[in-house]
Amino acid sequence: MLTELTVFVRVVELRNISAAARSLRLSPAAASHRIQQLETRIGARLLNRTTRNLQPTEEGYIFYEHALDVLSAVERAESSIASVGGTPSGALRITAPLGFGRRVLAPLVAEYNELYPRVQIRLRLSDHLIDLLAEAIDVAVRMANPTDSSFIARRLADCPRVLCAAPSYLARHGTPVAPAELSAHNCLLLRFPGSQQARWTLHDDGRPVALNVTGNLDADDGDVLTEWALSGHGIALKPWWEVADHLRSGALIEVLPNNRPESVSLVALFPHRQLVSAKVRTFVEFLKQKPQLIEAPDIPEPARIGAVI
Repeated sequence: MLTELTVFVRVVELRNISAAARSLRLSPAAASHRIQQLETRIGARLLNRTTRNLQPTEEGYIFYEHALDVLSAVERAESSIASVGGTPSGALRITAPLGFGRRVLAPLVAEYNELYPRVQIRLRLSDHLIDLLAEAIDVAVRMANPTDSSFIARRLADCPRVLCAAPSYLARHGTPVAPAELSAHNCLLLRFPGSQQARWTLHDDGRPVALNVTGNLDADDGDVLTEWALSGHGIALKPWWEVADHLRSGALIEVLPNNRPESVSLVALFPHRQLVSAKVRTFVEFLKQKPQLIEAPDIPEPARIGAVI
């Protein structure tokens, strides 16, 4: 029964039997047979299938919600046993920012999976702030100074940030020499619901100064902002690791180096539970042992503001 539930949930999530089968290492025929067995068992059609589309029926949507509860309960039970001393196992749902996830985290996730092959990784990358509880996320890797007490925050590394722009942009518009001058420049902004990127906090005489900045280009993907900066369209606030190679090559130039932005912590967030599962605990500890998570800048950085304990 659990196998049928697992197949059904993946089919609903992916809207495709073949894709669900691949993710579970089954043949499409086997996955389809599991769905048929489930429908026969409960006596109701769960999916409407056409040659081009697959949608849950009304009964299918209701059953899907209950199936998630069942699978989550089983997973919690297995994790509670594993956390006592067994081998980490089960699905590990991870979310992280797009650029960091692609370039830094994805290779490390694969390395972790080699150490713990009984863990099935579900990696979801997005620059949006995903609702961790609603999306049943086990671990979120974020660049933030979190204050939500609903989650445990484990600091993995400090993340220095810089303001940067292409030489062509600075040649056309001038180089700001004080934070207040940013108001006269085109600032490239990362925007999505809940984003705080339109308010940049810089250091000025050792004090944090919050500035409201504006620009005619914004996006919800940090990599897009980097490309715009490289193309000379404005000034971007970026994590050091993301633009370090461009700064070294001269493709980007650091702006206001004496007023560097507030650093943030790279943290692992996970729901506050009395018993943390083995898969979550081992994954977070694995990341804490990886110095390549964040590349340290070549120049001194002002003192961080705030901290995560």
